[in-house]
Amino acid sequence: MVQSLLPNILEFISQIDPFDKLPPDLQKHIASSVNIAYLVRGEKIGFQPGDPKRYLHIIRTGAMEQRMQNGVLRAKLGSQDLFGFTFLDDHANNEESYDAIAAESTLLYQIPHEALKKLLEEHPEYAEHFASQAQIRIQNALNVVWSDNDKGIFVKKVSEIATSSPAIVNAEMSIREVAHEMRNVLRVNTAVVKKKGRIVGLMTDRDMTRRVVAEGISTDRPISDVMTKSPLTIGPNELVLKAASIMMQNNVRSLPVVSGNTVHGLLTPYDMVQKNRVQSLFLIDTIKHTNSAEALAELTQQRQAIFEALVEGKVSSDIIGQVMAMIYDAFNRRLIQLAIEKFGTPPCKFSWIVAGSHARNEIHIASDQDNALIIEDSASEDDVKYFKLLADYVCKSLAECGFTLCTGNFMASNPQWLQKLSVWKKYYRDWITSPDQDTLLNASVFLETRSIYGEANYNEQLHQHLHKLIAQNRNFLSILVKDAISVHPPLGIFNSLVLEKGGANSNTLNIKRYAITLVVDLARIYGISVGCTSTNTEERFRYANKKGVLSEDAFKNITGTYRLICQLRFTHQYEAMKKGEKPINNIDPSLFGSFERAHLKDAFRIIANLQDAAKIKFGEAGAF
Repeated sequence: MVQSLLPNILEFISQIDPFDKLPPDLQKHIASSVNIAYLVRGEKIGFQPGDPKRYLHIIRTGAMEQRMQNGVLRAKLGSQDLFGFTFLDDHANNEESYDAIAAESTLLYQIPHEALKKLLEEHPEYAEHFASQAQIRIQNALNVVWSDNDKGIFVKKVSEIATSSPAIVNAEMSIREVAHEMRNVLRVNTAVVKKKGRIVGLMTDRDMTRRVVAEGISTDRPISDVMTKSPLTIGPNELVLKAASIMMQNNVRSLPVVSGNTVHGLLTPYDMVQKNRVQSLFLIDTIKHTNSAEALAELTQQRQAIFEALVEGKVSSDIIGQVMAMIYDAFNRRLIQLAIEKFGTPPCKFSWIVAGSHARNEIHIASDQDNALIIEDSASEDDVKYFKLLADYVCKSLAECGFTLCTGNFMASNPQWLQKLSVWKKYYRDWITSPDQDTLLNASVFLETRSIYGEANYNEQLHQHLHKLIAQNRNFLSILVKDAISVHPPLGIFNSLVLEKGGANSNTLNIKRYAITLVVDLARIYGISVGCTSTNTEERFRYANKKGVLSEDAFKNITGTYRLICQLRFTHQYEAMKKGEKPINNIDPSLFGSFERAHLKDAFRIIANLQDAAKIKFGEAGAF
């Protein structure tokens, strides 16, 4: 390299991720090792495992295409993009060969493998920035943006703060024996009651006072006569905020921490509020005690403030989704209660269900409404009219609280989605056994549902019905695959084919359509294939990995990718709100720096690879 070019090279690479993470002396050292190559259009560089002459390439000007040996496009690259990470690994012999072809006249900066390897051996603290595996680079990006420090209660698991230990007693024990065990032996205020190894009840010192002493009950009677039967519990790995929401909604003061029938501890309000005061806990409680739809609408600013605080606080995207979903649940439940106060007691059993991202607990600040009503089969026409009034009130009020009406009208206020349980079962049967484009859209919305009020058993019956139908109609899975791979992620971030044309969002990338939805669709396919009952995207991938359908590498790749693109959406929405603009899913690609481009390139390729894998694994031969 001509030394006079060094300042120009140094200035360029020092602004590109990951070289901008290096101190100035190491940046200069790397810049001095650069080779310069000029490629005319059509000229190519071949990448082979074990090639002794290897480089990390940086595009200074021009454009490149990476193509596999069979000609399939791997990625499109532009100025400031890097390629050649994979073959920097001395152990990358299993990597598939590809060619990098100049799509136009291109100037490359080439950093020799040996120079980079030596630098990273001497300074291993920077090694992850240059990792050959995309999953490591993506995780490193998440760690940079979402720091693990000072996240507070939002990332805490129940097991981290539950300090109490309840007594474990048998259902046949007398009230006196249980009281003695609680007070004199263990000195605790709560007992978990078991029968034949199963948790069947809960007893607290307050229960002893109210149900035994105040009522004059003989202490010789079995504890099963006065205990709280079928008590609410929480898993040790659940979010503290979820536990708080359960306790507030159900007016319980003690929540056993259990997995299966093993009791790990006890969670109390003291553990949560006194030790971990946080705004979201109090907003949920405020919502619960708000007495009008108008007053609820006034809390919208608090909900937005919490979203901003979560993003500012560098909380991970999966936690943000769960927190915002719990707040959404609280608004929705309270509006249903207010509607019942307004229109009178429901004339029959019903279940208010939520669908889509709300059911998956993956809410963002711009999430709209996806909901429906299931009513019991004995409902009369007058009963249906009652629930139409209730649904209209709730959906309209939710919109006034900032949860916009669904543009596709997938809401309980639409008579099509206010139906008896038997009709819902027929819907699912028709969708699964005879799918077409319209029914596939309906199915994609209601394949994930969750009951938030009323008869939860109705939703459980639908889930069981759904899984049974899918098991009997495996062709439905291949149809889902065909639909899921009909849209491809942009192999080049500035690919004009995926940018919006015309209108207010012209020349922007819809991150939901071209990334987030693709991952959600793939998770649905992998989850359904192994009978996963969870609706959450990451949990579906995790279950598929546990069942051996998704490899460990693929699992880490796609979950890291999902968090990265969700994080990008949250950050974009946050910045829009700060400017007084409406938060949306469209992002101007010209705003992406080298950091975003480098990691999105990895993310989009991971999505495309999993689409290909799903096509091979689940698609019918010849269906595509």
